[in-house]
Amino acid sequence: MCFIKIYYEQINEIIRVFLTLKLKKAVFSSIRQNDLPKTSSMTEKTFSETLQYLYTFLPMYQRQGPVAFKKGLGNIQELCWALEQPQWKFKSIHIAGTNGKGSVSAMLNSVLMEAGYKTGMYTSPHLLSFTERMRVNGKEISQKEVVEFVEKTQPMIERMKPSFFELTVAMAFDFFAREEVDIAVIEVGLGGRLDSTNIIHPELSVITNISYDHTDLLGNTLGLIAEEKAGIIKRFTPVIIGEKHPETTAIFKEKAKLMEAPVFWAEDMFEVNNTHTTEKGMAMNVTDKEEEDDSLSFEVDQRGDYQQKNLVTTLAALKVLNEEGWEISDKAIRNGLSKTTSNSRLAGRMQILATKPTTICDTGHNEGGIRLVIEQLNKMEKNHLHFVLGMVSDKDHDKILALLPKDATYYFVKPNVPRGLDASILSKKAEAHGLKGETFDRVTDGVIAARKNAGSEDLIFIGGSTFVVADALEPVTVG
Repeated sequence: MCFIKIYYEQINEIIRVFLTLKLKKAVFSSIRQNDLPKTSSMTEKTFSETLQYLYTFLPMYQRQGPVAFKKGLGNIQELCWALEQPQWKFKSIHIAGTNGKGSVSAMLNSVLMEAGYKTGMYTSPHLLSFTERMRVNGKEISQKEVVEFVEKTQPMIERMKPSFFELTVAMAFDFFAREEVDIAVIEVGLGGRLDSTNIIHPELSVITNISYDHTDLLGNTLGLIAEEKAGIIKRFTPVIIGEKHPETTAIFKEKAKLMEAPVFWAEDMFEVNNTHTTEKGMAMNVTDKEEEDDSLSFEVDQRGDYQQKNLVTTLAALKVLNEEGWEISDKAIRNGLSKTTSNSRLAGRMQILATKPTTICDTGHNEGGIRLVIEQLNKMEKNHLHFVLGMVSDKDHDKILALLPKDATYYFVKPNVPRGLDASILSKKAEAHGLKGETFDRVTDGVIAARKNAGSEDLIFIGGSTFVVADALEPVTVG
């Protein structure tokens, strides 16, 4: 079955490439990796100069928003043909979903490492360094390798003008192939069906959950969003669905049936019975509902009650991988979950930045993610909540602002990206929802003000956007 699946997908990939790109033999010969001309101007560039070249020359969704999103898989297919199809040279797990896909990716990466597999991980966006996006056994791609890849592909970059994301996906696939990883955990960037990562042939597909985000690109109903996410379901390939929902369950069932893909519902397989906070993170007791075993105990070095759902999805994925022939022991699972942060370098998930007052940040940035964050903040002991809040301009601000507590003190900030929403505009929008506070041009200024005003038993939360968290993680922020 595995043999049939791989070659069925590869044949389909070849057909799609030829139909979509209409590449002639002469074109193929001109873009083969070995034929790419050397460009002396790039060989002399430093890492920072190389990144500036990419940021300036290529459209980047994280900075520019929807205008930078390129629909279709033509560019990534052409790039990977030129690189001799690196995505076919390693096994993979493909992870989509509105929230939780970063945490699930990190947990799976850590467990696979502890099981003895050489493991790659691709995630986006990065928080502090571009090299965070691609790692092998926790080690980031080197700056030298990034410069060399851009040098090698610069003629194609300037001819094709791919998006920033398309190029980074090709870079990650090339990196994993050269490193000869046993398996790579690949996180979808946006959606699924048309995401650049969606040219791999995974061992397993995972869809964590569906919520409202990027509605201008994915659709304004949960059903439409689910259809886009379901695009990662591959023929004959098992798929894990993290959460059931009345508007999405039938869509996943239909797509899985069409692709003859076994479908597994994580919440039907495992259930978290209870949880408590530990010094490292959270301890959880879990029941395997299919085996009716006694409660299993796991310690996860991540905070936030929402990690319960991510743990259930991760355990379901690992169980299916074991059934598919991978060797992942209970010891590897426990060790991997307890070392998720150190093995995967996952940051910004209810992360404690300082104490007295406790200062935490979280990358939740859509309605579903913010709702879970607020639920968590409501449970935490504190005298008063100080909320450093920033957003990007293309989100549904009113839906998010309506969820925020009115009794907190707010520090409205602008994340340091072109998409960042001006703090004064955010403040006016927030005032309509009964939220009041000061405005600051920079995240660091807002955090400094919050720490100056807060008492030692107060709680400071920093969030609203991944880019707010990135700014907050700079060393000077919470000294």
